Amino acid sequence: MKNFLVVTEHPIERMLRVLVGLALISLVFVGPKTPWGWIGIVPILTGASGLCPLYTLLGFSTCPKKSAP
Repeated sequence: MKNFLVVTEHPIERMLRVLVGLALISLVFVGPKTPWGWIGIVPILTGASGLCPLYTLLGFSTCPKKSAP
C-alpha cells in the first residue's frame, strides 16, 4: 500500500499522454464529432497525475530511479 500514490510515469511519457488525450478530445468537437473522443480524459488524468493504475498493479514504472544520498 505504500507505493499506491507513487509517480510511475516518465516526464516525457506524461507529456505524450496529455497530448494524446487532447487529440482524442478534439475528435468530439472537430472532425468526425464522435463521443468516443471523451475517452481522452483517461490519458489526460494519468498524465497530469503521473500515476498509472495499471503500472501500479503490475509493479512497473517508467520513471527514472532516484539515487539515494
